[in-house]
Amino acid sequence: MKNALRRRQAVEILLRERKDLLVVAGLGSTAWDITAAGDSPLNFPLWGAMGNAAMIGLGLALAQPKRRVLVLTGDGEMLMGLGSLATIGVQQPRNLSVVVIDNERYGETGMQATHTAAGVDLAKVAQACGFKLARLVRNGAQLAALRAAIYRLSGPLFAQVKVVAEKVPLVLPPRDGGILKARFRKALLGEAADLD
Repeated sequence: MKNALRRRQAVEILLRERKDLLVVAGLGSTAWDITAAGDSPLNFPLWGAMGNAAMIGLGLALAQPKRRVLVLTGDGEMLMGLGSLATIGVQQPRNLSVVVIDNERYGETGMQATHTAAGVDLAKVAQACGFKLARLVRNGAQLAALRAAIYRLSGPLFAQVKVVAEKVPLVLPPRDGGILKARFRKALLGEAADLD
């Protein structure tokens, strides 16, 4: 794939100096990418529930309208959950960004080609669903503009970031879902998380 970024560097740039940004990562590679960029209690990596990262991000954005929420997921997962783009488009959460790290492969099952390798344009799908901004990102300048949009513009925002199809070393977040949920709630809600 020509004109593509390196996934780990792209995610690190998006999360640099993130402050209180809430991050939901789809299962597999994007969960490892956010962990490699620096594990944080404000990360919520999915270990399962393929196809649901965008919907979890939507729920979080609606529940926390004063906080910015970023969903980082892969092209395989986004293709599985295309209906979520329509729901996000209808709901119009101003604080939600969805970024698809698109290597045109199902990385968790053997690097088989996804439909994006055959030309499916997820940014155009998101645009048709009503996202305020939907773009295809292929280079550093476009990535820098995307980062600025995530932290400053009103959403919902969408980007399909083309990355090299490569296997990268695993950098695993905690595997216990209960621990991930508890630390995320505590980081988000503070002492109020203990009142439930």
